Amino acid sequence: MHISIILARPRNPQNIGAAARAMANFGLNDLRIVSPHPPVWEEVRTAVHAGELIKNAKIFPTLAAALHDADFILATTALQNRRVSRQIISLPDVSGILEEHKNCNTAIVFGPEKTGLTADEIALADAVLNIPTASKTPSINLAQAVVLCCYEISKNKMPARKNARGKEAKEADFKSKQMVIDNFQKLLDGLGLPPTLNRRVRQERLLDLRSKTRLSKENIFFLNSLINRIMKKLG
Repeated sequence: MHISIILARPRNPQNIGAAARAMANFGLNDLRIVSPHPPVWEEVRTAVHAGELIKNAKIFPTLAAALHDADFILATTALQNRRVSRQIISLPDVSGILEEHKNCNTAIVFGPEKTGLTADEIALADAVLNIPTASKTPSINLAQAVVLCCYEISKNKMPARKNARGKEAKEADFKSKQMVIDNFQKLLDGLGLPPTLNRRVRQERLLDLRSKTRLSKENIFFLNSLINRIMKKLG
C-alpha cells in the first residue's frame, strides 16, 4: 500500500513543515504540493531544518495532475455547509477502508487553511474523509489534520491482496479512470442528448459512478475498447 499526502494551495509555511514532520514520524514519504504560494514554498524549502521529505516533495500545478497515479482518492473536509455526494468516511473507520484498498496507490488530499477543498476538487475523490470534531468547532488545523490521518494510516501495515491467479490485483489509477470518463463524454457528445444531460451533468454522474466502482486495469482496457468500437460503428 502506497500513501500520498497532497496539500492543495497551502499558505502557511509552518503547516507545511508540520505536515512533513508528521509524515516522517509515521513512515510516510510521498508529499505532494499543489500550486503553493511561491514565497511560502521558498520559505519552507530553504528553512534550516527542512528535511529530506520537504526537499523531495513534488510540486504540481493542479490537483488532477497530482492525482495522476492514484488508484483511490480520499478528500478531507469538515462537511460544514457542504452537500457531498461521495461516501463519507469517519477517520476512526479509515483503517477498514484502507484494508479494502490495500493494493492501491492511495492519495489523501487536504485543502487550503481558510477555504478547504472546492466542490470540484472533492468531486475528483472516491470518498470523503471526515475527522469528527465538536459541532461548535467543526474545522481543524491543517497540520493537526495531517498528524491525525498519518497516525491512523500507520496502523495499516498489510500484505498486498492477490487475485485468483496468485498475482497482485491492481486497480486502475486516476489517469486511466479519467480517460474512460473523457471517452464516454466524446461518445455521448455525438448522441444529441437533451439539455438536461449536458456535459456538466454527465461529468457529475460519471464521477459519481467512478467513485462507487472499483475498476481494475483489465476493466479499464475493456471499457475503453468497447467505447472505441462503438464510436467507430457510429462513424
